[in-house]
Amino acid sequence: MDKILFIQTGMGIDVHGQNVTKASLRAIQDAINFNSMPGIEESLPEKSLDSMKVNVKLAIPRDQDQLDENEVKEAIPYGTVSVEVVEGGMATTSGIILEDKEDSNDLMYMVNASIEVGY
Repeated sequence: MDKILFIQTGMGIDVHGQNVTKASLRAIQDAINFNSMPGIEESLPEKSLDSMKVNVKLAIPRDQDQLDENEVKEAIPYGTVSVEVVEGGMATTSGIILEDKEDSNDLMYMVNASIEVGY
């Protein structure tokens, strides 16, 4: 990405199930749900959303290899999407193991997202 126009940030949690993709999708939704970019097309080359580049940076506490990058990319409605995973976020106790929620342990995963938009 040559030029970053703006950055959105969010956090997502999977309280039960230890699913990093679910927590990541929630972080992405947290980052993009409350934004409107009415002038974005005017700022992009060819004034087209097709020329927009979006880098999704996710700070995941563990099990990074279990992230479904295709699901992450599908969560972004426009542009060419790349995914970058870094260590971070948090794994902490939920205080209970619920087998019917697919818990394999008592951890909940918190993921932080930074969505960089530009061209």
